[in-house]
Amino acid sequence: MAMIKLVPLPCSCPTYLYIGYRILPSTIRNQASTSTQKSRRLISLSLSALVFSTSNSWANPQVPKFLELPNSGGVKALDLRIGDGVTPLDGDVVAIHYYGRLAAKQGWRFDSTYDHKDETGEPIPFSFVLGSGKVISGIETAVRSMKVGGLRRVIIPPSQGYQNTSQEPLPPNYFDRQRLFTTIFNPTRLANGEGSTLGTVIFDIELVSLRHL
Repeated sequence: MAMIKLVPLPCSCPTYLYIGYRILPSTIRNQASTSTQKSRRLISLSLSALVFSTSNSWANPQVPKFLELPNSGGVKALDLRIGDGVTPLDGDVVAIHYYGRLAAKQGWRFDSTYDHKDETGEPIPFSFVLGSGKVISGIETAVRSMKVGGLRRVIIPPSQGYQNTSQEPLPPNYFDRQRLFTTIFNPTRLANGEGSTLGTVIFDIELVSLRHL
């Protein structure tokens, strides 16, 4: 069963984010670990909480509020779950799960670590050294104020998003990478002043673990 919802983005870009989620058959769901199932269910439920319609009968005045993170360059965050672990420091190796979506192209999901599986079928987290500059600034900013076990949705403006085609996280699929970067760095549309729409990305980030070096 699939559902498509319309969500207003709390940013300057003149677009809406169409988010769909699918309820998988139990035989597929049972392949995931309990913690992964809980995280994915929470993301799906949070999407429902953000849903609204332009018709009065569907309007929802209780839309959760995104808050701008201090000294973030405009990154807005909504905590879907507060973690009970420790907060990482620069130099720590952090492991995260994420859903990455574009504000453009109707909220196209360009990557998800939950789709990156090991030989047992378990999703593989994405790991990086916090503060290394390996990943886009908006993700580092978001992770710095999270606790292990937390789940946070962030809206990342172009200035804190992808600045070039080597910054991570990168979709493993070549065609997804091409679609992502030809959208963000489209020279014609950038020249027309559409940069704030093209380069805005939305990530749901789960801080899985950290390790001090």
